[in-house]
Amino acid sequence: MNELSAKGKKRIVLVHPRGFNWLPGSRDVTDVANRMAPQGLLSIAACLLKEGHEVFLYDCLGPGVSPDLDVQVKTILAYGPELVGFSATTSSFPDAAEMAQKIKESARDILTVCGGVHVSALQGKLLEDYPAFDFLCVGEGEETMTELAAGKEPAEICGLIRRQGSEVVVNPPRATIKDLDTLPFPAYEKLQGFPQDYRLPLFSYIHTPGATMITSRGCMYQCSYCDRSVFKRGFRYNSAAYIYDHMNYLRTRFGVRHVNIYDDLFTFDRKRIVELCEKLARQPLEMHFNCAVRVGHTDDDLLRMLKDAGCLMVSLGIESADPQMLARHKSGVSLEAVRDTVKRIQGAGLRAKGLFMMGLPGETEESIRLTSDFVISLGLDDMNMAKFTPFPGAPLWPTIRMEGTFNEDWRLMNCLNFVFVPSGISSKERLDHLYNEHVKRFYSDPGWRRKFRDRIWEHRHSLLYLIRHIPSFWLAKQQFEPDKAG
Repeated sequence: MNELSAKGKKRIVLVHPRGFNWLPGSRDVTDVANRMAPQGLLSIAACLLKEGHEVFLYDCLGPGVSPDLDVQVKTILAYGPELVGFSATTSSFPDAAEMAQKIKESARDILTVCGGVHVSALQGKLLEDYPAFDFLCVGEGEETMTELAAGKEPAEICGLIRRQGSEVVVNPPRATIKDLDTLPFPAYEKLQGFPQDYRLPLFSYIHTPGATMITSRGCMYQCSYCDRSVFKRGFRYNSAAYIYDHMNYLRTRFGVRHVNIYDDLFTFDRKRIVELCEKLARQPLEMHFNCAVRVGHTDDDLLRMLKDAGCLMVSLGIESADPQMLARHKSGVSLEAVRDTVKRIQGAGLRAKGLFMMGLPGETEESIRLTSDFVISLGLDDMNMAKFTPFPGAPLWPTIRMEGTFNEDWRLMNCLNFVFVPSGISSKERLDHLYNEHVKRFYSDPGWRRKFRDRIWEHRHSLLYLIRHIPSFWLAKQQFEPDKAG
């Protein structure tokens, strides 16, 4: 027994598996274009550190990390862990399972546990099919992992899936954390290369370095494609004072100059955002931030306050410009309201980014054309078009195979590949062609190019980074050239 174990503390490795993050047959350049900090694992790490455990956070998408699983496992084992925890998406779960198997082959006594959205959606069946995991963690992982590391009897840990003899036992669910302010700030210091090597999307910032934050959990809405298995419905959030202190911590401890806030409903509680904006305006931190809003949860006064507080760009979930598609997949959002919101965002001096999704059930070539035309007409500052991916915990999952053809290859289920082709589209090749055509149309639009030219100096950090990595970005660009056969 080592000294840590004798004191009831453990050596723990938390792993963010790489998974498959690009397109088949092409080089994975995801970590070059946009490397995001694994926020969930950072929060769990902070809670474990608070209890005195020794924690090593291993980001397999991090700078300088080999994509070879054998090399990754060797690095994990070299730390001498007693507990290894994985946090996996659908596309990275196969990597987590294979790594756990290799770890068990080398050291059977190391406890392995996996959590994340994929686990929370599929639960006990995964433990039956993947014997290399000792436990699965369902829902929020901070308290479950802390109790497991403390040596609490597994049968008494809510949110844990375990084995009892040859049976798989699903423990009672864990209640969500009511007061998110009780959580320590994420353990960014455990992330090798942070913040310099954790790049935000190009041209989404003016100053560097950048970081990401999540200031709320849950959502009051239930979009058809969204998996709420971890955070559930409802809306819990950090207070304005906590957010300000968190931003100040990033600024003073790590020199961060820009933060992307990845909340689904950042402005849902107007009072906390007003309080935060007023505090940022009174006591500026010399940093910008981007956030997302939902149509119906902004007004002109709030937008002006966001601008005064340092907000640079606001993202807006739109998904489609086909009214029938919107009604089915994102109820409560109208095209008129979207157009009005974009106009008011830009009128307040903020940049507007539209978030769209192609290939949802019911999609046709006509609905894609409507969306493409609508995107151009909005005069957006930026746009992101995700490739619809069915996820096990989403409302449309049970009927997805009746809506078109579905290739349930978990490694490809990452919103970067079309694994589902709706019945209204003739083939995956045609859908890929339409997607590439749409993306190229947006970035070739004279209006967007004019805006980009006017901001060349503001984007100098992004341009320099792009030039340094031009071979990788050129390969990525080639993926969006519409093929002649399409």
